[in-house]
Amino acid sequence: MADRDTAPMGAIGMYRQVVALTGPLLPVISFLGRLPVAIIQFGSVLLIHETSGSLATGGIVACALALGQVAMGPYVGRLADRLGQRSVVIAFSLANAVALAVYLTAALLGLPTPLLVLCGVLAGASVPGIGPLARARTVALARRAGAPERVVGTVLTLEGTMDDVSFVLGPAVVGLAAVAGHPGYAFALAAVLVAVCGTGFALHPTARTPQSVRARAEGDPARARTGRRRLPREAYVVRVGLAFVGILLGGCGAGIGALTQELGHEDQAGLVYAAMGVMSAVVGVSMAALPESFGLHLRWRLATAAAALLSLPLVWTDSMLGLYVVVTVFGAIFAPNLITGFGLTERAVPVERLGEGMTWAVSAFVGGQAVTLAVAGRLAESYGAGAAFAVGSAAAGLAFVVALLARPGRTSPAVTGRIPGDVREAPDVPGVSEKV
Repeated sequence: MADRDTAPMGAIGMYRQVVALTGPLLPVISFLGRLPVAIIQFGSVLLIHETSGSLATGGIVACALALGQVAMGPYVGRLADRLGQRSVVIAFSLANAVALAVYLTAALLGLPTPLLVLCGVLAGASVPGIGPLARARTVALARRAGAPERVVGTVLTLEGTMDDVSFVLGPAVVGLAAVAGHPGYAFALAAVLVAVCGTGFALHPTARTPQSVRARAEGDPARARTGRRRLPREAYVVRVGLAFVGILLGGCGAGIGALTQELGHEDQAGLVYAAMGVMSAVVGVSMAALPESFGLHLRWRLATAAAALLSLPLVWTDSMLGLYVVVTVFGAIFAPNLITGFGLTERAVPVERLGEGMTWAVSAFVGGQAVTLAVAGRLAESYGAGAAFAVGSAAAGLAFVVALLARPGRTSPAVTGRIPGDVREAPDVPGVSEKV
């Protein structure tokens, strides 16, 4: 049940409550700190294509970079849950800045593909995971303050929107760098951002919040008995759905790169992403106004259905004007899919494993994107941009099937993440018990 004071409050008022919990600085530095991930994922394709002349090689190296992040991401989250975010994020932020500088140097020197792949793996493996850790931290702040469920939902909406905007605006930065002279400029910016903003995120006073919430949770005997059990099936199902959404974005990215190249406007690839990002951001921010009765699983099914339908026109798009129009409309589906996926993850995992759970969710999304960048890049070179878009559209259809077949179960206090002293009625959301 929503709190009486927050039930009638509009989206702006809800966001004000979230900012009151975090302070105005944390969202800014966490957004700038997660932006480099999106820059280097899409930027790898353009950077390696610029230096090697091969779109397929760019896809392979980008895939290696993303797979490095996928392999290490959950481990970073687990370390942060156990040791605290401060020391873990500082160490990985500085290591990632160095790895990005090495990767950029290797690309500019035209080193052989195996060495580029190795540099890509190291750059991906050292990503500090600021996005999922920021989400875990802010949810912990809300839980510690005893915030109503609608405020927690707004936290996830804001964090999901920032992730989504970073995933689609990062490539725009790469595109602008390419227009300015070279996509390598974007990599240099990414290295600076992760070093400065990653360190700032780690040193922010809220960094110790997840540890305090974890300590309270571990002091609950009931949670101590359930904390070692396997995660609910729903957590894994949601990861599968997010992986398919990642495949959709990967196919879309490969298709945009291929089509703009076919039409002789490859320097506009990042700008096309920017058009998609504007629509996605608008839809994402507005999701805080959705009523609580509009449950997460219903949102998931509608979001994946919309992704499957709106991705189809991309397959037959053959002009720059058509690409801008179709991609702008299509951009409306990303925020609902990502925000809902992370919301379902927060419902499913215990609070003391929230950092790990969120990094797993991001790894599923990035992993799907990574594999597709390599496969769809080759398909685009052989069969044209439509083939890459078709891969993404098929993945969107499978994501809808996963959402449609998912059968949420009732969860316990140990799983939903509530802690002693924060017991309240939950909103009427499928898959979450009404009283916890």
